[in-house]
Formats: sequence, C-alpha cells, structure tokens
Amino acid sequence: MSEENKHRATAAAILPLVGGAANVTSVAHCMTRLRLGLRDRSLVQEEALTALPAVMGVVEDDTYQIVLGPGAVARVTQEFEALVAAERAGAPEEPAAPAAPAGGSDPVTAEELAAQGAALRAERKARNATPFKLFLRRIANIFVPLIPALIGCGIIAGLNGLLVNLGWLPGVTPALAAIASGFMALIAVFVGYNTAKEFGGTPILGGAVASIVVYAKVADVEAFGQHLSPGQGGVLGALAAACLGVYVEKRCRRWVPESVDVLVTPTVTVLVSGLATLFGLMFLAGEVSSWIGDAADWLLAHGGAGAGLLLGGLFLPLVMLGLHQALIPIHTTLIEGAGFTVLLPILAMAGAGQVGAALAIYLRLPRNTSIRTTIKSALWPGFLGVGEPLIYGVSLPLGRPFVTACAGGAFGGAFVGLFNQLGTDVGSTAIGPSGWALFPLLDGNHGLAQTIAVYAAGLLVGYVAGFVATYWFGFTKTMLAELNVAPDAPAPASPAPVATEERVTEKV
Repeated sequence: MSEENKHRATAAAILPLVGGAANVTSVAHCMTRLRLGLRDRSLVQEEALTALPAVMGVVEDDTYQIVLGPGAVARVTQEFEALVAAERAGAPEEPAAPAAPAGGSDPVTAEELAAQGAALRAERKARNATPFKLFLRRIANIFVPLIPALIGCGIIAGLNGLLVNLGWLPGVTPALAAIASGFMALIAVFVGYNTAKEFGGTPILGGAVASIVVYAKVADVEAFGQHLSPGQGGVLGALAAACLGVYVEKRCRRWVPESVDVLVTPTVTVLVSGLATLFGLMFLAGEVSSWIGDAADWLLAHGGAGAGLLLGGLFLPLVMLGLHQALIPIHTTLIEGAGFTVLLPILAMAGAGQVGAALAIYLRLPRNTSIRTTIKSALWPGFLGVGEPLIYGVSLPLGRPFVTACAGGAFGGAFVGLFNQLGTDVGSTAIGPSGWALFPLLDGNHGLAQTIAVYAAGLLVGYVAGFVATYWFGFTKTMLAELNVAPDAPAPASPAPVATEERVTEKV
C-alpha cells in the first residue's frame, strides 16, 4: 500500500469511530496529535480507536486528541478533512452508535490499563477546567501552530552553522541564514495574527498591530527616555499588542454605526493599539523578556543540577495539571533572544525516564503478554519523544511506575543541568520535538559535538535511572502477584477485593 493510501485508510478508519462527520465540529493537528472538536464524546468508540495500528493513544482535553506521531499526523489530518467534507457534502449517515462495552475483562491486561488511563484523562480534564488553566490553554493555542515553522527553520539554522564551522559551501550559507532567520524576524506578526484569532478579533488587525514591533523605523521613536529597538519586546510585546487590539476592536463594534464600521473600527483599532504599543507595551515587554532570559541563565548557572532535577522530575506532573502550557511563551522568548532555549533539553529528560520505566516494566512482568505487547508498540515512539502511549497506556494507570519514571527524568535533568552550571549550555532552536527527534535542533555555546554528547548522555542517564528506579521500587509484592500473570490465567489466590483495594491505594 502506498503512503498516500495508507494515510487515507487510517483517516477512513478513524472517522466512523469518532461518530462520523456529523459529530466533528473542528479538525486541527499539532506535532503528533489529530485534534478533533466533537459534539458528543459518548459516540467515540475508544477501544476500537486505540486498537488501530496507526493510533498510538488518545488524550481527552478541550479537544479529543488522537496521537498519530510526527509526520504521519499532518498527512492523516489532510485525508481526514477531505473525508469529513465529502461526507457532509453527500448524505451522511447517522453517527455510529458507540460500541457495547466489553464484558468483564481481566484486571491485569493492557485493556484494563487503557481503561484506567482513560478514566485518569477524564479526571485530569475536569481538574484542569479552571479559568487560569483555560487561559493557559488559549495562550498555547497561539503558539502551537507556529511549531512546524520553528522546527524547519531551526534545523536549517543548525545545518547552516555546521557548514559555516566546516568552511563548506560559502556561497550557499548566506542564503541558508536568510531562510532560517526570516521567520524568526517576523514571528511577532504571526503571534499577533493568532492572538486576535484566538480571542475573537480580526486576525489581520492583530497581525497589523504586532508588525509595529518588528518595523525598522521604530528606532526613531523615543519612549521612557530611550529610543526603541526593532523587535524590542518580541513575542510578548506582540501578544500584548494584539490582545489590546482585540479589546479596542470589540469596543468599537459596540458603538460605531454599521454604515461607517468598515472605515472607523480598523482605523481606531490600529491607531490606539499602535500608540499604546510604541509608548508602553514594547518597553515593558522588552523588560520582561530580558528578565526571563536573565532568570533562565541565573537558574541554571547557580542551580544547575538542582534546577534540572526539579524541572526534569516535575515536568510530567505539570503536564497532568495543564501548567506546562505556560512554558511555551517562555521557550519562544528564549529562542528569540538567545537563539535557543536551554529549558527544553532538560524537560525532554522526563520522556527518557518513561522509556526506562517501560523497559523495567517489560522485564518485571514476563508473563503478562498483554502489557508487554503494549510496551513493545509504544516504546519506539517513546524514544522519539512521543510519550503519551507509554504514559496513559502503561505507567500512569499502574501508579508507582509513573512516580519512578519521573525520578528517572529528574536524574537526567540533573545531569544536563549540571553541565549548564559548569558552562556548557545545551539548548534547542525550536520547541515541539523531544527524545531522539530533538538531536537535529540542538545548539549551544561549545560546539555542536559537545552539545550532542551532553544531551545524549543525559538521555542515557534518564533511561538508566528510570529503569533502575522502576525495577527495584516500581512494584510491591501484591502488584507483582496481581500483574505478573498471563491475561487468560486465573486470578491470584488472594481475595480479589483486597487486591483491588490495595492496588488503588498504590496509585498517585
């Protein structure tokens, strides 16, 4: 089967399992996930969906997210959108009824763990539906669409740096530099456009206001006793300017007569927001951006291993709480200022801990072919930084292995943080990828070879620490007695209610 037919077949298999086109309200994708807005989530046949070979897992959030992995997700999304449009244009059938729940399944199979993972996702979704976390999610929605361009330009920048250091192709490297830098030079415009779109304004007006931040002639403007610099305030200034523009635009829509709205509202929006941006927001956002850069440098220069230990160990709990989205503007600000973010390689160690934990679970449960099969299918995506299948399908439902996996991430983060403290910055020129997929985006202050070596060693530390912690501390005797049996084997001799109760109390 050709690649195109394979992705079309995957999309065709997914559509009826999410209730058909009539149940789909929106379609989008990020680096690894197909994100669907659904009218009725009870129509989703999750068990059949996660059984599809191309589906690595599902995540329930404000959208229903199907993990397909990098590369494949963009192609499947395109085919999925075409199928939805075709079904709506024709005579769509009634949405498929949800599959009947399976009968009493064995409590130690991968299916049981998947069910527990789904329950934990639902609980997390309810817990994360606070105003502050919903606001963070909207901020993330502004930056997530920019990730593909950040990755592409970041890889080109890395390639160009390598060619410059080697003295190769001197006639080509200036062109590569222009290609790599063009997007970053105008990223404020895209942030402004997405901000206005996310908060209910006219996107092009948000882009127009944000473009002031990067306009070269702002150097002629004086604010707070000093001349402004093009790009001062960066993405934070663009974000604030566009938010203000949305507010002004909405106020104008209320009182401007419809007969002159098309003339007055855009003019007032750009004028008022533009003046506020030039004589206030750019300066203030510039100060905040400088503070973020200085704080990150200070944290790793003085905290080093301790800071890496906390960041690497707590990142996955932050993801569970929905607070990780606050890091996206910080990453982008660091990339805009220094050319790379020193935080992402440390946070990527959390995934290494999950991989090490999964390997330990695989060895500790030799008789449980169901869980071992799940680990085998999810392990390679985990190496590439796609951790959801391992987290929601294995470690989190088991409880203790999730904690020991976080310990592995903490040790890996401490290792990378220690080298930052010793003066070897390990950074990423883009956000999004993790694990092995981050290698092409690495950058630092001591040459690419040393940067890659430190990051690779950090991953190895995370793998080993996650493995050791999980192998020795990830299971109690009761858990092993319950879990280390074949799916079709009889239940352990101990009374089932006691075993179940003890297992529940083990969970995080």
